[in-house]
Amino acid sequence: MASNATMHSCLSNMNDLGDLARELLDIMQGYEQDKAKVLARLHRVEGQVRAIAQMVEDDAYCIDVLTQIAAANSGLKSVALLLLDDHLNHCVRQASAQGGDVADEKLAEASAAIGRLVKS
Repeated sequence: MASNATMHSCLSNMNDLGDLARELLDIMQGYEQDKAKVLARLHRVEGQVRAIAQMVEDDAYCIDVLTQIAAANSGLKSVALLLLDDHLNHCVRQASAQGGDVADEKLAEASAAIGRLVKS
């Protein structure tokens, strides 16, 4: 059987690991779990923009180019909404649990970001 000192040392190490895990979660960006999804959508939009440039190079019909621009804009808005949702559910939620100035700052950032999205 392990001694009390050994058990206390193990529990202390487990607490240290828990603290480290919490610190890592604090450092992670809100979109960390959706990073692959965000990148996939951004790559898709990038492909759309390149295709639009090629359409202009090829003298495509104006309305067709405008239709593709609208699709690319929609793709970017989709990414923005995903990032905003992740930010609210990770960064803002974490800050609101801390309270005080940190919470106020994160809420102001989120409000400003929403305002920019609504204007675009």
